[in-house]
Parts: sequence; C-alpha cells; structure tokens
Amino acid sequence: MNPRTLLTRPWIWGFAAAALVWAIIFAISGQGGGQTVSLAFSLAPYLVIVGLGQMLVITAGPGNIDVSVASVISLAGFVSVAVASATGSATVGILAGIGAGIAIALISTVAILGLSIPPIIATLAAGLVASSITLSIADGFTAVPDAGLRWLLNLRPAGVPLPAVAVVLLTVLVALVLRRTVYGRSLIAVGQNRRAAERAGIPVARVIAATYLASGALAGLAGALLAAYIAPSPDLGTRYLLDSVAVVVIGGTLISGGRAVPPGVWGAALFFILLDGLVNLVGWSTAAQNLLKGGLVLFVLFLAGGGDRVVRPAPRAGGDRQLEAQRS
Repeated sequence: MNPRTLLTRPWIWGFAAAALVWAIIFAISGQGGGQTVSLAFSLAPYLVIVGLGQMLVITAGPGNIDVSVASVISLAGFVSVAVASATGSATVGILAGIGAGIAIALISTVAILGLSIPPIIATLAAGLVASSITLSIADGFTAVPDAGLRWLLNLRPAGVPLPAVAVVLLTVLVALVLRRTVYGRSLIAVGQNRRAAERAGIPVARVIAATYLASGALAGLAGALLAAYIAPSPDLGTRYLLDSVAVVVIGGTLISGGRAVPPGVWGAALFFILLDGLVNLVGWSTAAQNLLKGGLVLFVLFLAGGGDRVVRPAPRAGGDRQLEAQRS
C-alpha cells in the first residue's frame, strides 16, 4: 500500500494499530486471541457512539469540541434506568436518556450561539450542570437496569455482539448523512471555511446547533446503553471524554475541521480498547494509561501538522459557487 493511499484513507491506521496491539497481546499471553477480539467488539460500540457525536462537533471547525459528553453519559445512565424502572419499558428509558443528552446539549447550544461563549467553556458549563443533576439523582438511587435490555446487549448472534452490529449500521448511517444530505455537505463546508459558507448562504447557526444536539443525543444513547450493560454510576462516563476525542483524531478526522472519517472512529476505538487490555496486562496504572493516550493524540497531531497540510484544498476562485452547489 503506497503512502498516498494511507493519506486518502486515514481510517486504515486505526485498524492497523488495533491489529498490531492484538498481536502483541497474543504474543505476551500466548492464548485467548479470539476472546480478546470478542471482548474488544463488546466494549468498542459504546465508545464509537460517543466518538461519532464528537466527530461531528470537531468537523464543524476550529474550536469546536464537546467536553460535556462524560457528564451527559453519567446523567443519561441514571435517567434511563430510572425511567425504564418506572414505566417498565426499556425503550422509553433509552429515549429518556437520549432526551437528557439533548437537554444538556441545548444548554451548550444556547451558550455558544446565543451568548457567543467559546464551545469549550459552554460545554464545560453544561457538563457541570449535568454532573450536579447526576449527583442529586444518585443520592439514594435504588432502580436497577432492565434485565431484557441487558440480555440484548450481551446477545451474540453467530458469535458477534449485537451492539457491535447495531453500531456498525449507525456508523454507515452517519457516513451516508455526511455524504448524501444537505446537512452533511453543509457541515463539511462550515468546517472547511465558516466565512465562505456564510457567504454561500449556508445557515451556519442551524448547522452548528444540529451538530451539538446530535452529539448530546449520541452521548445520551451511549449512557443509556452503558448503564444497562454495566450499571449507572456518577463516574460512568469519566473515561469517555479523553477517549472520544482520541478516537476521532486517531481515526483520521481533522482536528481543524472540514473532514470526517466515520470508519476511522471504529478502528481507533478497537485500538484503544485493545490498548487498555495490553497496558492492564503489563500492569500499568490508569494515570499511565491516560498519559499514553494523550501522547498518542499529540503524536498524531504532530504528524498531521494539525491536519491542515494533508487535505486542505488550495483556495481558488469560485469557491463560494462550489459551496452553493453543495447546498443544492
């Protein structure tokens, strides 16, 4: 495979790294290769769901990031379990978890677009609101996850975890939305050049709002499913903040915006799940694991030069007309 292919298909790197880590685990342990892969596919879907939402936000351009996802996951977990327990319906519980995520994302959206607060500050404040609500709900919480939903999340048709199949389909759907819909093309255009997108008549504010709300909904979905798969807890989403950004960057999405790579989120998620298994196998602490992940993200950004040198098209006349064509 030539270097040009690796640059035009950056999602390959995540899958290649995952395969390398799996080989190292197998070489060290000498057993359980298939079991390791099965476990990775059991845990990766939840990270992929959050990562897809974070990917959309980062694609919107420089400065856009959602640091509320960890708090949203924890809140949505409690809300989902509580509502499912009260109504007797796991479906209603999942919808409630998604609704909680959208509600927190709405706070971020109003702060960003209505008050012109930088996204990192706005989503941090929204996350603090979510954390406060979570702690209030957690005090004396007695509801238990729905047994039927937990059974579904552990179901393995033909040996493949059912959540992995569902999230692969979700990833395909996100990719189609980005490629085939007005929203998707508009988001890419906004990420590449917000000012040009505005001049081309793209409703930038609506695109940004829809993107943050989608991220909140996906984080809420991840929280609802995680709470059923594991159990609701105030720190349920803690690890997903750093990891959600890392899988987006390592998966090939530009941190500077304008390019989204949904398949890359899957490859990077598998890589991170397997990497966690490897460092646990060799006895690294959680702090050391986070240091390693942060270093990997910085290394990828260094190689990409921030992303601008790799895929930024050179400015040319008629750029606004091209953006207008994208809208139609």
